Amino acid sequence: MIPSEAGNDTSGWNDPGHAAQYLDRIGTLPPRIAGERALCQILPSEPLTLLDLGCGDGRLTALALEARPTLKRAVAVDRSPPMLERARERFHADHRVEVRPWDLTDSIEPLGPFDLIVSGLAVHHLEHDRKRRLFEEIASQLPSGGLFANLEVTASTTPELHAEFLRAIGRSADDPEDRLVDAETQAMWMRHAGLADVHCLWRWRSFALLVGRGRS
Repeated sequence: MIPSEAGNDTSGWNDPGHAAQYLDRIGTLPPRIAGERALCQILPSEPLTLLDLGCGDGRLTALALEARPTLKRAVAVDRSPPMLERARERFHADHRVEVRPWDLTDSIEPLGPFDLIVSGLAVHHLEHDRKRRLFEEIASQLPSGGLFANLEVTASTTPELHAEFLRAIGRSADDPEDRLVDAETQAMWMRHAGLADVHCLWRWRSFALLVGRGRS
């Protein structure tokens, strides 16, 4: 999730109005939709299990389930109670989906292994050291051929280009909570973490889809 520009107090995500404002703004953003489409096109052909990191209202989980009906189990985690409530409402009749509170500053290893791990606009909130540890945890939990797909907000190569990006998505500044890093550095961290075939599959300005696979 991309936080709103209003303040740097993370407790704002406990406010249903705050969460609703975010969903209204980001939900119809054409670049996000394009990135999600690219992500769904490269999912493994027959995954059985899915983990969605920073699931928000469950949008990306729902897209993956639609694209890959072979999925038998999906775990969607987030730290925001209003977002978790939205996700539970979305999946209330879908026995395949478990919606759980989880802060990504904590290790995801207790969640167990998954064929497919995805994240949409969430990892950029973490400090850089935690990003690297998270990638290591992901690499350890993916089987050979399993996929990690991270649709992310990244740092632009110049301040001018980043200002253009912000204007294009209707913002005037980054959120104080953002901890942005360029796509190339993140790809390097993913390789060092043990992921294979790491590459930036899709990009629009500072939105990027970074992909890696579990090693054999």
